[in-house]
Amino acid sequence: MKTQQFDIAVTQSNIDWLGKKVTGAHNGTIDLKEGALQLTDGQLTGGKFTIDTTSIKILDIADPATNAQFAEHLASDDFFAIQHYPEAFFEITAASGNNIEGNLTIKGITHPVGFTSQLQVAGDTLTATGKIIIDRTLYNIKYRSGNFFKDLGDTLIYNDFELNVSLTAKAVS
Repeated sequence: MKTQQFDIAVTQSNIDWLGKKVTGAHNGTIDLKEGALQLTDGQLTGGKFTIDTTSIKILDIADPATNAQFAEHLASDDFFAIQHYPEAFFEITAASGNNIEGNLTIKGITHPVGFTSQLQVAGDTLTATGKIIIDRTLYNIKYRSGNFFKDLGDTLIYNDFELNVSLTAKAVS
């Protein structure tokens, strides 16, 4: 068996997020801090990466003051509590073909997640993409959730949010 490790090139990788509410959606980016993926005989067999929650950015709000206010709210205890939890983590626990299973840790709370990925290796470069759907309430992010608050009307924020992950990694010699 041939096992290869690929270190994630964080400057060439990105995570786009999308959160939806009754009246629309917001989107942005969040940076990777570090990570690695392992392949055995060309198949993904493991890996993990660290997400820098302090890097969250909102792309759909152009007004600087409104954008800063929203970013501050996402950083607060209502959402990601970045003062206490500056990092989130994902670790692969199983991979079969394009199906990935892993543990996602946000705000110190870990839950299993599964998603489909696309993986390509060209020379010493590995690229991987996947969309992870996350129920934010599992991670104690309850702000304006219909599961916890009544009569929210058009201020309700849907529980599920998306992380569209695009990784580029380089083979370790």
